[in-house]
Order: sequence, then C-alpha cells, then structure tokens
Amino acid sequence: MLYFAYGSNLHHFQMKRRCKDSIFLKKINLKDFRLTFRSRYRAADIEKKKNSIVPGALFEISKSDEKKLDVYEDYPILYKKYYFFYYGKRVMTYSMVKKTRFRFPTERYLNIVKKGYKDCALNKEYLIKALTGLK
Repeated sequence: MLYFAYGSNLHHFQMKRRCKDSIFLKKINLKDFRLTFRSRYRAADIEKKKNSIVPGALFEISKSDEKKLDVYEDYPILYKKYYFFYYGKRVMTYSMVKKTRFRFPTERYLNIVKKGYKDCALNKEYLIKALTGLK
C-alpha cells in the first residue's frame, strides 16, 4: 500500500527501523492542506487549508508495516487515517483526531523532522512556516 509521511517518518533511518519493508518512492505535495504541530506530544499534523501544500514522502509499505505505524501513531486515539488519491492510486496518511492549538515541537522531534526533510529533499520553507504557528 502507499503511505504519505510528513513528520518524523520522513527520516529514512527511523522509517526503515520502524517499518522494515518500507520503500521510499518519491517526494510529493499534499494539496489544500497545511502542516502544523499540536497535542501534548507536540507532533506534526495536517489540516485542510485551501491553496496550501504539505511536502512529504510517498512510501510503499506492507500490511505489517501499517500495523506498526498504527501502534506508533496511537491509531485510532491520537491519529485517524486519512486517504487521498495520487494519480489514481489510493494513499494513506494520518491526521490527528483532536485539533488542539499549536504547540511548538520539542528540539529532539524537530531535529528528526529536519533530517527527514533533508533525506527526502523537501522544501524547508513549509516547515519554517509551520513552526510560526500562524494559520
């Protein structure tokens, strides 16, 4: 199945450790969404926003990888699954259940996300914008 990563799972080493069968395919943009950080975990989340994009990575993952991600993402308590289509193929990602206010991520978490942006050659502009917490 196809999985869209936009937070700490962009970090290739971490993703491979978590999901041994995962294969990084390419970088893509999720349109009409924006990146933010929230919850007591100060983790990445996406929310609908017209004319905005969330840069991320497309991975091929196995059923067992999906089960591991479900545990890591605390599905269905913290995150729910969100599906979209990319060139006719169904892609799964996670979105937080409770849309709490913006919370700046911890330095440790943010460093993992930054490494992921580098691993996937993503435009850091969107990450910087998300860190301001502006709507």
